[in-house]
Amino acid sequence: MQISLKKYVLPLKHTFSISRESHDYQNTLIVGLTLDEQTGYGEATANPYYNITVESMMAEIEGIQAEINSFKLTTPEEFHAFLLSKGLTNFTICALDLAAHDLYGKLLQKPLYSIWGTRTDSYPTTNYTIGIASIPKMVEKMKEFPWPIYKIKLGTADDVAIVKELRNHTDAIFRIDANCAWTPEETIKNAPLLKELGVEFLEQPLKANDWQGMEMVMHHSVLPVIADESCILETDVEKCSLHFSGINIKLTKCGGLTPALRMITQGKELGLKIMVGCMTESTVGISAIAQLIPQLDYVDMDGAMLLKEDIARGVQIASNGTVIFPKLGGSGVTLL
Repeated sequence: MQISLKKYVLPLKHTFSISRESHDYQNTLIVGLTLDEQTGYGEATANPYYNITVESMMAEIEGIQAEINSFKLTTPEEFHAFLLSKGLTNFTICALDLAAHDLYGKLLQKPLYSIWGTRTDSYPTTNYTIGIASIPKMVEKMKEFPWPIYKIKLGTADDVAIVKELRNHTDAIFRIDANCAWTPEETIKNAPLLKELGVEFLEQPLKANDWQGMEMVMHHSVLPVIADESCILETDVEKCSLHFSGINIKLTKCGGLTPALRMITQGKELGLKIMVGCMTESTVGISAIAQLIPQLDYVDMDGAMLLKEDIARGVQIASNGTVIFPKLGGSGVTLL
C-alpha cells in the first residue's frame, strides 16, 4: 500500500465551546491508503484533552511508513492488529483503520454496512450540537438550524435556565452533555427538572473516573445516563454496564471501526443502549460513522454540519435527517 498524510485546518461556523474548552477551528489529519488504483481515506482530529496533535500522529505514522507500504492488506482487522502491535496511540490507529476499511470496501465495490450484513432502511437520526454560549447566542444557533434532536452542551452556573429558555423556542428532543462538569448531587437534582423540559438522556455528567458517583447517579437519576469519557476502550464496556444506561463510542478514542464493532456487540450483549459519537470532523470521519448507524440506538454525527467548509464528499445528511449514502464502496469518501 502507498500512504499519504495531510493536515487540514477546518474552520467552524461558530465558536464551539464545551465545559472545558473553546475553539473556532479544528486541526485534523487525513490519511490515504492506495492499492490497485483505489484510495481509502481515514481521519483523526487533534485533541488537547488527550494531548493529541496532528504532528504527533504524523510522526507516529512516519515511524512505521515503510512497514505500512509493504503490508499486504487482506482484511482491515488484520491491519488493525498489526497497528496495535506497533504501540501507536488510538487516534493514530483510528485514522489508519478508517482508511483501511474505506479502501477494503472500495476494492470489493461494496459499502461497509453491506459487508457487515446490515441494511440502511432503518437507523436513528443524528442530533445537532449546540455548544455553550450566551443564552441568546444558543437560541440563535438553534433557530439558524432547525432540527428534530439537539445535543445541548452544558457545564455552567445556569444550566437548567439555559434549557428552559431553549425549550421556549422548539419542540425538538433535547440531549444534555455536561462533559464531566457536574457533581453526583447536581446531576440527581437537575435530572427531574430536565426531564420535564423534554430531555431524553444525560451524557457523561461526572468526571470519567468517578465510578462511586456514577453508582449513586444510576440509583437516583430519573433520566438515563450515557457514558462518553468513561468509555474509551473495549475493556471499559463491561464496567460501564454497571454504572450507565448506555455507551457513546468515539472512533478516534477507541482506535477505529475495528474495535468499535466489537464494542457495539459487547454493549448489546450487556443490555446497554449504543451510541456512536463524532468529533468536530470532516465528511471523511462522518462517512465512516454512518456505516454503523443501522446497528445503533442513537448517533451523534453532526461534525461536518458544524463546519464552515468541508474537505470531502461522502455520506450526506439531508435537512430532514435522512442519510444519503454514496454509490462508492467502503465509506464512500472522495476528497474535494
